[in-house]
Amino acid sequence: MNDILSLSPSEQTRSGLVRAALRLFGAQGFDATSTRQIAGEANANIGSIAYHFGGKDGLRMAVADHIVATIQGVTGAVLGQVDEALEAGMDSRTAQQQLSAAVERMVSFLIARPEAGDLVQFMLRELSHPSPALDRIYSGVMEPTHRRLCRIWEVATGEPAESERTKITIFTLIGQVMYFRIGREMVQRRMGWHDIGPREAAAVTDVVRGNLDAILKNRKGG
Repeated sequence: MNDILSLSPSEQTRSGLVRAALRLFGAQGFDATSTRQIAGEANANIGSIAYHFGGKDGLRMAVADHIVATIQGVTGAVLGQVDEALEAGMDSRTAQQQLSAAVERMVSFLIARPEAGDLVQFMLRELSHPSPALDRIYSGVMEPTHRRLCRIWEVATGEPAESERTKITIFTLIGQVMYFRIGREMVQRRMGWHDIGPREAAAVTDVVRGNLDAILKNRKGG
């Protein structure tokens, strides 16, 4: 909130439009969302969309940039440390610890942080109907993050980073965490949880880490 208040009125309007578009594009889809709806959601003049973004398509790309920046903000420092460790010659034990930390980071962001819901919903829409916005998200954060995790996996297990098996394995690790966001309503009902907060996220982390440890034990040196 303080970050928003520190912005100029013009920057606040721009930020509000991006956040409103993120919510509405994710909830309704790009084609079903009008610029009038977005402006109303953001309490902004409809002409401000053309002023700041050149139109609805430009706003869609700005939303993609917002997603990239948000995820980079969450993972940037940790992944920077991983890069340094890889360059310095990370050992197998450290690599396994880094994979465990990555799992915890994914759970903390995707499951416990409310704003992640809008980001994931927007990305699911883009995956169903790909646009240049998906290209921006993929190249900006998804592909490099997946590639980095594959490199850590190679150090942890000896399996080549760019092998089909390694890539699929990393997708399964990410996927099991993503499910708790995508299927959040069903998970809460079945688990009897009123919400997924820190305690529930810790329980998910414990199980996912157990799955990771089992895979590592089975695959290390294979």
